[in-house]
Amino acid sequence: MTSLPPVGSRVSVRYRLPAGTTPPMTDVIGELQALDPVIVVRTKSDGLVEVAPADVVAVRELSVVPVRASEIRALEHAAALAWPGTEQSWQHGWLLRAGGGYTSRANSAVPLDFSATIAALPPIIDWYRQRGLQPWLALPERLLPIRAEGVKHTRVMVTDLTDAVPDPAVALLDRPDAAWLTGYARDVPTDVLTAVVDGEVVFAASGAAVGRGAVTTAPDGACWLGISAVHVGAEQRRQGHARRLCAALMRWGAQLGATRAYVQVLSENDGAIRLYHALGFRLHHHHRYVDAVSLTGRRV
Repeated sequence: MTSLPPVGSRVSVRYRLPAGTTPPMTDVIGELQALDPVIVVRTKSDGLVEVAPADVVAVRELSVVPVRASEIRALEHAAALAWPGTEQSWQHGWLLRAGGGYTSRANSAVPLDFSATIAALPPIIDWYRQRGLQPWLALPERLLPIRAEGVKHTRVMVTDLTDAVPDPAVALLDRPDAAWLTGYARDVPTDVLTAVVDGEVVFAASGAAVGRGAVTTAPDGACWLGISAVHVGAEQRRQGHARRLCAALMRWGAQLGATRAYVQVLSENDGAIRLYHALGFRLHHHHRYVDAVSLTGRRV
């Protein structure tokens, strides 16, 4: 059976009808209510629809409410400011970010202005070539008509922020200290981790978990908290550490005026998706990374 998102997600499920039925397949769209022993989807018009797992052909997770392209662009703008690398350049409606090759987000160009088109790819490629970097494009869905499959398919999930009770077990640091960097367990320089444009950044640590929060403002005026770099040691997972850490970051963001929060999660990271879903995050849109050279035929 095709993998399914968590219960509570809004989905479109294509499934087979009984043999001899015309057409042989149909679709149901609604809120996923159950996964076992049968898949149950609640629709607006038909009530509960049950589907045998063996009959499922394809599943697509949908945003809980319709999302306009302008809303995707605004959120991606805030997210780019929250993880901008150590060098930025605006070119033809694209924000180019470089951070020594550390992390995809800090070393990719994202189309944030309406004027951004693929005609700008040659100078983008040159900009990254001058820095010895591969020219990756961070492509949110629906902003540019590029059909390339790409890599690192990512779910951008959002939730509303409300103030929470402080957790004394979670420390909030202005910069990542040695213990935080050890807990993060990734070779990312401090200057890349601490970089933010026109915003605030914080590093949370609980002894068992670490994470990063950044508050930035989108062009439409919305103040966003971005949660990233959440890591829990393998021997301490599934004990609520990440949940408490994220709650502390969400409280910090709300105190700084953020009204909504987002996370960017690789689509195959089922554990992280379940965690954020349990915290109230729901799908907003998808994005992926595409090598700019593959779209132009040029060689770097």
